Amino acid sequence: MIADGMRIERDVAIPMDDGVVLRADVYRPIAEGRYATIITYGPYAKGLSFQRYFPKQWNQMVTQFPEVAAGSSNKYQNWETVDPEKWVPDGYACVRVDSRGAGRSPGYIDAHSPREAQDFYDCIEWAAAQPWSNGKVGINGISYYAVNQWRVAALQPPHLAAMCVWEGYADRYRDSTHHGGILCTFARDFQPRQILRVQHGLGSRGPKDDNTGEYVAGPAELSDAQLAKNRAPQWQELVERPLDGEYYQERSAQWERIKVPFLSAGNWGGHGLHLRGNVEGYVRAAATEKWLEIHGHAHWMHFYTDYGIGLQKRFLGHYLRGADTGWLEQPPVQLQIRHPGERYVVRQEREWPLARTQWTKLYLDLTHLRLRGAAPAGRGEAVFEAQGNGLTFLTEPLAGEMEITGPVAAKLWASSSTRDADLFLILRVFDPAGKEVLFHGANDPGMPVAMGWLRASHRKLDAELSRPYRPYHSHDERQPLNPREVVELDVEIWPTCIVVPAGYRIGLSVRGKDYENDLEPTPSPWGGESMKGTGPFQHNDKSDRPADVFGGRTTLHSDAERRPYVLLPIIP
Repeated sequence: MIADGMRIERDVAIPMDDGVVLRADVYRPIAEGRYATIITYGPYAKGLSFQRYFPKQWNQMVTQFPEVAAGSSNKYQNWETVDPEKWVPDGYACVRVDSRGAGRSPGYIDAHSPREAQDFYDCIEWAAAQPWSNGKVGINGISYYAVNQWRVAALQPPHLAAMCVWEGYADRYRDSTHHGGILCTFARDFQPRQILRVQHGLGSRGPKDDNTGEYVAGPAELSDAQLAKNRAPQWQELVERPLDGEYYQERSAQWERIKVPFLSAGNWGGHGLHLRGNVEGYVRAAATEKWLEIHGHAHWMHFYTDYGIGLQKRFLGHYLRGADTGWLEQPPVQLQIRHPGERYVVRQEREWPLARTQWTKLYLDLTHLRLRGAAPAGRGEAVFEAQGNGLTFLTEPLAGEMEITGPVAAKLWASSSTRDADLFLILRVFDPAGKEVLFHGANDPGMPVAMGWLRASHRKLDAELSRPYRPYHSHDERQPLNPREVVELDVEIWPTCIVVPAGYRIGLSVRGKDYENDLEPTPSPWGGESMKGTGPFQHNDKSDRPADVFGGRTTLHSDAERRPYVLLPIIP
């Protein structure tokens, strides 16, 4: 059919190597020709209306950035994928594939599995072979649609020409399911709320496509028992695998095999899912043509703003269409430098971490709960309830403005009254009145500057991959504590950016549970508990944190041989 200036084909069949046929919608220019292709593959249902089924996010986005809704009928807006009405006129074909078992594609749902990566490979090669394709296929999408890019790129499909990885994690274990070895409950709540509501076979029990009137999860009507058999028990699989291993590794990026040109876009407020992988990808992937961009605001926003689309079109226009977009003059790193009050200033850089970084240690004064430029003399101890609010260490008011941009790390010495302890580290900023500076994160409306996590029994480091500013934990064995035994802990705090004004204070909280802000709790759109500063990425599963192991008392230690500190990337 032809509508809204596009040729639209729905439920196009894409056969897989095992006989399963996936379904895709294709939007392309009306005129016959060969066009650059943008493809997405994921489980959120290609026919699900952004506005109808994500109204809070949509309304927030178009209120804050009216440009998103301008220049489009918005009839084809789909969660975390490109709006074809803003790409087809520029000579692109846009392909949306419902992943195996989701939407109108039959099969078994196994999120982020090798099967999904192989399916995506086959879809890319299918698209390149179509008579309307110029043979150059690019990927562009957010979150799940970005995560899949890292994995399919490692398979090196011949016709994958470029990819735009927008806020997509890369390490299934470290970036997503087990922060510092601590089980994150996000997957428990997210899969039923987001994916299973459009599982293929729901038929009339599922939502409808506003454009076609058909059911987005297909016409088939499967029983609840049949639906259950058609999906992997994801949460159970995570609970049963507390250590890193083959299961997580085959669902993670293989950096040495990723050679396609890419633009990796992260979010300063993406702690818990939407930041670490984008940075690791830029630093570690084998590709020689790669760019990093990091921005702020809610995680679905800038993908759709003029700022975000402008970056995407310059990048993909160069690699998919051979257009003179000036992309090769784009510096390797572009950062939105963050200031209090949700103010961001774009700045371009040459590398990550920034070469001019002044790595600065602020030492924890355990007696006076201060952060100091010089290590305090003598011995010190500070004790807190192991599942409590912990302790906050503060600097004196800053004499001048200070920029912190880059990865952060902390070194602590701790003991526990039990055989383990979970540490939650929060980098914070407070104004002269003592009020904490918060930012709208990728998901949560009130996030601190940065967060890090570590389970003490997971303290083992990978010596080859660790850096002073980014400790890398093996997570391949438990090293239980003997009660009151002092152990050395290196804690990775995810990257951040903040310009701290004069008169403000920097704080580091060492807690025994997730951070909580002072705002009213915000209901999570993904189900589960309300958001209080960490978004939906919470760590409160009782089976993972039993009280007899994690409910004692934790003690921090310092002496002449053990000087705890936080390492900050200060930019002069």
